[in-house]
Formats: sequence, C-alpha cells, structure tokens
Amino acid sequence: MQRIASVIGLAADKREEYEAYHAAVWPEVLATITECNIRNYSIFRHGELLFSYFEYVGDDYAADMARMAADPATQRWWSVQDPLQTRLPGTPDGDQWLTIPEIFHHD
Repeated sequence: MQRIASVIGLAADKREEYEAYHAAVWPEVLATITECNIRNYSIFRHGELLFSYFEYVGDDYAADMARMAADPATQRWWSVQDPLQTRLPGTPDGDQWLTIPEIFHHD
C-alpha cells in the first residue's frame, strides 16, 4: 500500500461550490476511483488550501492513473473541478494537484 498526499489552492469565492460538489460526488466518479485501486480517499480544507490523502493498493500506479484520466465521467468531473482550484507554485506541468512528500508516519 502506498500513501499519497497532495495540496492545491481553493479561492474563498469558490469554496461553497466546491464543497457542494463534494457533498454529492457523482457515483460513476467514485466507482472509477475504486476501480483504480484508490482507498481511504479524503480531502480536507484549511482556509484556502485543500489537502488530499489516499491509499493506493494496486500494482501499477501509472497505469491506474492513466485509466482514471481516460474515463469520460472523470474527465467531465475534472472539467468542472479544475476551474475551482488554484494550482500551487511548483506543481509539475500536466498535474493539477501538487504531490507532497511524507515526512512521518506511525501505525
């Protein structure tokens, strides 16, 4: 199992809309997340920052992420969500969220 955390900005004027979408995530998007071996997925908000955490339980992360990116429902979801978010400095080209390193873990 691989733990993955990432961060992105969220403008204050987009907060209500973003949170409303995430109160009722489209079922087909949730199904794709599960099919792509993602478990225990959470998004937290602190002010104008969103922090996500999930556990990847598959064997080929790159292939599963490519499969997710190719899913039509996920593409539609991202087209709605991306304008609500603000990419942070240092986010690699082609990525929306900035993956951040784990510096401590305790089971």
